[in-house]
Amino acid sequence: MRQLPLARRGERLSVLCLGAHSDDIEIGAGGTILRLIADGVLVDIHWCVLSAPGIRADEANASAIAFLQGAAVTNIELAEFEDSYFPSQSREIKQWLSAVRERVSPDVIFTHARDDAHQDHREVNRLTTNVFRDHLVLEYEIPKWDGDLMQHNTYMPLPSTIMDRKTELLLEHFGTQRSKDWFDELTFKGLARLRGMECRAEERFAEAFTNRKLALTIG
Repeated sequence: MRQLPLARRGERLSVLCLGAHSDDIEIGAGGTILRLIADGVLVDIHWCVLSAPGIRADEANASAIAFLQGAAVTNIELAEFEDSYFPSQSREIKQWLSAVRERVSPDVIFTHARDDAHQDHREVNRLTTNVFRDHLVLEYEIPKWDGDLMQHNTYMPLPSTIMDRKTELLLEHFGTQRSKDWFDELTFKGLARLRGMECRAEERFAEAFTNRKLALTIG
């Protein structure tokens, strides 16, 4: 499988992470963020959670700080759009994302998948690709009881130490979610093991993404 480096050690990389809810970015792309930092990439991260009210805001902020430890530059933004009703708030969310675009010009954007079963996730994807039209967008996945896992075309292999750290941080920072029967180590590591199999990851684990458009250059 041909491998294209997202960034090399010592290079600066601007990243925009978008999540509908407080734990979405960590579940979908947390391992990739941890690996970029651990591998010595100078990551400038703008981390945006669109629905983080009350205690969920405390969880989101503490988790983001933990996941971003060692990043070159970090900026965490939390909004309070109403959970489960993103389609009806589309205009306001688009305005919010347009304001983010005025402050950051990322090399890569991590956002939700186009065909995710959750309506909030789909709306974030739709607005991401509408507002950020000339960017590399990688769509991450969120496991859930709906069973909407899909085929992907882009992978980030994860060392086992990174996978362990991702799981540890998720379970540590999102106490409000631990009552859900799917929110556990087996789910996170099981999915990553399957994605690692698909890309033949050296240490067995990977996160998977979908890329809709990519321009290639030579030299």
